[in-house]
Amino acid sequence: MLHHLAKTFDPLPPIQPAPTLIDKLFAVENAPTVHPSVLEIIFAILFSFALNSLIAWVYKLTYRGNKYSQDYVHSLLILGTVVTMVIMVVHGDRNMAFGMFAAFSIIRFRRTVNQARDIGFIFLAMATGLAIGAQQYLLALITVPLVCLIIWAMSFRDLFLTQRDSHLLRIRINNDINYTTGFAPVFEKFLLNHELASVETVQAGMMTELLYEVTLKDPATLNEFVEGLQLANGNNRILLTKITEQSVQVSE
Repeated sequence: MLHHLAKTFDPLPPIQPAPTLIDKLFAVENAPTVHPSVLEIIFAILFSFALNSLIAWVYKLTYRGNKYSQDYVHSLLILGTVVTMVIMVVHGDRNMAFGMFAAFSIIRFRRTVNQARDIGFIFLAMATGLAIGAQQYLLALITVPLVCLIIWAMSFRDLFLTQRDSHLLRIRINNDINYTTGFAPVFEKFLLNHELASVETVQAGMMTELLYEVTLKDPATLNEFVEGLQLANGNNRILLTKITEQSVQVSE
């Protein structure tokens, strides 16, 4: 009876201490490297190419500039697929990962993107390659189409579009015109705000060219604004460029 009670009230097993950071690092280092099969490699590459093709198609569908580059779209496909291959190479091998990224760090990309949104598509393609290379197939399958749908919706609905049209105004005047007061009535009537960006002499110093950043009160009054400027500057050259879409209106 006493022996049975002694077994019933045996002390609890000792609590094992939580693994430290050093233990975790050694565990990762000593973990066996898992090599994907041939079918897994083929599936990952094709899956990455398919999702990056969706990203490229959304980029083309939502592009609104005038410098569309097929080379850039091809680069998105290549970049996303190559990142998948790189992650599959270094997956589970810490030493290989350090060596691979050290080698890639010496590469310098000299291309200048045309629009800021191009950088976002580069990161999206890279994230797709990372997810698939790390075998997070469900994550990639859900997030990539969802992000593409959000991008398409923002473009289709013109979200965050400014309600005012901003322009760059280049205007040439004779040197005897006081531009500080000469254009004040026209600016006050048609512009919400304006800022003088630069003053430059042209035609061997015979004329002066002014560069303004202007915002119209009403886009419908654009022609009237240009006509008012022509009267004020003696029918000299006027160049009005819309900043958002790079459309140009020239008056001589």
